[in-house]
Amino acid sequence: MGGFFGVVSHQDAIGDVFFGVDYHSHLGTRCGGMAAYDPETGLQRVIHNIENSPFRTRFERIFEEMRGTSAIGCISDYDPQPLLIRSNLGTYAICTIGVINNSEQLINQYLSFSGGHFNAMTGGAVNGTELLAALINLKSDFVEGIRFAQKEIEGTASILILKEDGTLIAARDKVGRLPVVIGKNDHGYSVTFESFANTKLDYENVRELGPGEIAEITPDGVTQLSPPGKKLRICSFLWSYYGYPTSTYEGVNVEVMRYINGRILARHDKETHAADDVDYVGGVPDSGTPHAIGYSNESGIPFARAFIKYTPTWARSFMPTDQNQRNRVAKMKQIPVHELIRFKNLLFVDDSIVRGTQLRETVEFLYENGAKAVHMRSACPPIMYGCKYLNFSRATSDMELIARRVIRDLEGPEGEAHIEEYADASTERGKKLRAAICEELHLKSLEFQSLAGIVEAIGLPEDYLCTYCWNGKE
Repeated sequence: MGGFFGVVSHQDAIGDVFFGVDYHSHLGTRCGGMAAYDPETGLQRVIHNIENSPFRTRFERIFEEMRGTSAIGCISDYDPQPLLIRSNLGTYAICTIGVINNSEQLINQYLSFSGGHFNAMTGGAVNGTELLAALINLKSDFVEGIRFAQKEIEGTASILILKEDGTLIAARDKVGRLPVVIGKNDHGYSVTFESFANTKLDYENVRELGPGEIAEITPDGVTQLSPPGKKLRICSFLWSYYGYPTSTYEGVNVEVMRYINGRILARHDKETHAADDVDYVGGVPDSGTPHAIGYSNESGIPFARAFIKYTPTWARSFMPTDQNQRNRVAKMKQIPVHELIRFKNLLFVDDSIVRGTQLRETVEFLYENGAKAVHMRSACPPIMYGCKYLNFSRATSDMELIARRVIRDLEGPEGEAHIEEYADASTERGKKLRAAICEELHLKSLEFQSLAGIVEAIGLPEDYLCTYCWNGKE
């Protein structure tokens, strides 16, 4: 994933952007970058690798290296950015959030004939932000170029541009899968992915851009350059997993949604008596914890942290990028509280169950430390499709997903025609899916939040939400 933060102001913007970008560190661990505009110096840009050191540490000298009344910055899990681009539209800095799935097609269709070139990365891949800028530059102005780029890419791209006169241009992706929030204070305006970054830096959240909306931002005001579209498909995973607890998207706070979601899970278990013998409820930390608190509040079963994540040296859940090392680090983080595990029936709520690898290791860890039984609840429905709109998931095939793999094991290729039934706990196929995963992971019981349940917890109309990873619907 990734996140960005920008400021255009009547006073120095470097400090606010430094801290604003740092507040997006939970969204990525590979690269961080900042760009600024100063009337005397012009555009400046600094990028650092943050895989082994957090953004704040790598950029602690930025106040000596950079100055300006306008600045943008980003955290990226993939491509180095912001980039400085010199083109027919002038010189500008650009950063993006999202993913482009048809890069080769776009290069061949629109850019091969120009005789130009791209700075190839390891393996020959092209920086997605550079490609997006090249598409924008095919048109005669930024608005036309952004609209063209948004139309042609397969995937998602929210865009933040710093022009050579210090003006910002912000564009939300065409169906609003990701948030773009504008803030205001006495000196100017800010643009952010995470709304809490605005409020912590004393900007009042003014409004969210609508899907596909483009705005120009100066210290004195916001001008709409292109109106929002009617189709909104904001990513539901923002609330259940990777959004920060203190943020609000489309008027719905993440932490509050997670409490409600946990209560809905508990309500279902009350009806089925599936957790009557549970001693403690806990979350698979960190994002599962608020769901578990909601579950505990509704069920009356005491909440307890049977194991704690050791975060002083492994503070960020996204690091490292290599999956084997991620699994090892995940296990290293878990420190047991033996008094809360030995001889106990435990129920845990996880934000989601994707491949099942880390969950298997967590369950084994609990049994090794004396748990009598482990029940598991997923705060979202079974993940049946790898996300093709965002790059927060590293799954390269649907068969890496535990639910799809188990369906294949149960029924072979024929099972592909019955995915909807497998997702539904009330059907025979749904019961078989859950029983098979229980057997594989050594769980006493397993249940997933229903699609209706997660929609209820978010509180927005279902047709405003992207639920592709659960039901395959565009």
